[in-house]
Amino acid sequence: MPLLHAILLGLVQGLTEFLPVSSSGHLALLPWLFGWDDFGGDGSLEAAFDVALHLGTLLGAVVYLRADVVRYVTAGTGWLVRRGPLAGDARTAMLLATTAVPTGFLGLVVVSTTGDLGDRTWLVAVCLIVFGIVMWVADRRPGQRGFEDLSFGEAVTLGIAQGLAFQPGVSRSGVTLSVARGMRLEREPAARLVFLMSLPVIAGAGLVSAIDLSVPPGWWVPFLAGTAAAAVSGGLAVHLMLRLMTRVGLAAFAGYRVVVGLGVLGLLATSLR
Repeated sequence: MPLLHAILLGLVQGLTEFLPVSSSGHLALLPWLFGWDDFGGDGSLEAAFDVALHLGTLLGAVVYLRADVVRYVTAGTGWLVRRGPLAGDARTAMLLATTAVPTGFLGLVVVSTTGDLGDRTWLVAVCLIVFGIVMWVADRRPGQRGFEDLSFGEAVTLGIAQGLAFQPGVSRSGVTLSVARGMRLEREPAARLVFLMSLPVIAGAGLVSAIDLSVPPGWWVPFLAGTAAAAVSGGLAVHLMLRLMTRVGLAAFAGYRVVVGLGVLGLLATSLR
């Protein structure tokens, strides 16, 4: 794999993991668009590289959100030790933990019952368009709540939505943001909630996938370069998204998704690619 390809894929992964535009969709479309065949059909090697990029993205997000992570982990573990009334940061920590349960369960079901869905380029494009429109509609609802106002039933609903967003082109962050905005969460709290929800999911999926994976000799440099690029761009994506949500909301991302999806369908229809 050329080092440039590894870095570009890492940058794309990190940016699109937290922007609601589908990281898996972009990772499928980029090699397709430029005709890259870096893994020579070796699915296990491609999967290993994908895990490396996701772990890099996780690192970048955790570093950026470290204050929130420490705050809620401390509050949650403190409540588990002392018990007592569940309120404040401890309640928020338990809400976040609750979202991870249905997501993890659905993720295991998907992994064990489905194959690779990312090679159907037309489906990636359609999902970009359809869920971009869904996201735009949801973002038009007025926000009146913070994520500390959620009920545990709503936390389960958010976890289910996150767990079902497995098809490339859908976007895990896009779906959960749409559901959160549909629950009338304010934009910035909704984005922060979605980012915090994703951290244990990315970590868990990466650890489970890494059990049977290995890096062949000669691949360590591109793997490390891709991981580092994903870490940098992942942290940057969280920073940008939190600020853009306050200023412009999801409309720009919805428009981008529709334009990219239509562009891909156009290329497929004309046989230019």
